[in-house]
Amino acid sequence: MEQYTRKINLYFELKGLPESTKVSYGNSMKIFLVFIDKQNKTIDNLNVEDIQHFILYLKNERGLSPGTINNYISAIKFFWTYVLEKEWNPQKIPRMKRIYKFPAIPSKEEVLVLLNGTDNLKHKAILLLLYGSGLRVGEVAKLKIGDICSNTMRVRVDNAKHNTNRYTILSTTALQVLREYFKVYFSNVVYTRDDWLFPGANKENHIHVRSIKKTVIKLRNKIGLDTHISAHTLRHCFSTHSLEDGVDPVFIQQMLGHKRLQTTLSYLHMTSKSLMGVRSPLDPQGDHRE
Repeated sequence: MEQYTRKINLYFELKGLPESTKVSYGNSMKIFLVFIDKQNKTIDNLNVEDIQHFILYLKNERGLSPGTINNYISAIKFFWTYVLEKEWNPQKIPRMKRIYKFPAIPSKEEVLVLLNGTDNLKHKAILLLLYGSGLRVGEVAKLKIGDICSNTMRVRVDNAKHNTNRYTILSTTALQVLREYFKVYFSNVVYTRDDWLFPGANKENHIHVRSIKKTVIKLRNKIGLDTHISAHTLRHCFSTHSLEDGVDPVFIQQMLGHKRLQTTLSYLHMTSKSLMGVRSPLDPQGDHRE
């Protein structure tokens, strides 16, 4: 594998892909090659059947989801076509059909209970940005002080998914808590606009994504909310609740950083139709009872 590492690194450097994608592909390829080694095969004599057997191993023995298996297939395809320079046959190595499940979408009232469930200013500021600005967990973790603009009420998101940059809205409620947080954590500290807004235990690094996820799970369990609720749920709630409030889907798309409008419109399935003014044809005109 070492002989191919330089070629792989060159590709990611030329493509300008994020480090996370490189790490993900690298881990998947290593697991594939370990599997191949246990079959007493080498890279030089790999064939399509070896890839098929690996996919079946992921499905039947490891019990991985179709989405996760498709991620492995993407990494193997990259290795097969770019590194080994072999032809890929999608008919013999099809991607698995994914079964999409609607995520848990708590009501606004439940979200507020979660947001108010902690007195830790740092945690509260993070949660408010997740919900109030529709940010991904990794995006909140990597925010810098200068990314928050109170004059324009915007949050700048740099180097987001798909290697994009964007702006999203800044909630007035989140700004108030951020100011309180800033007074407590930065009043006696020399800082610059390029410093992490939420530093980790080591001030040189930002807070770890895993730490944010664990915080939400602990709060969720303490309050007794749906166990399917996670940190990413707050981003889903931003989208769904914004649609319910009548915000134009195009604006939501821009704030979320979706590449396709269809991705944003999928949240229509999760909205409370009664909040959007949709009435059942069974009910008489003017009947707005729950």
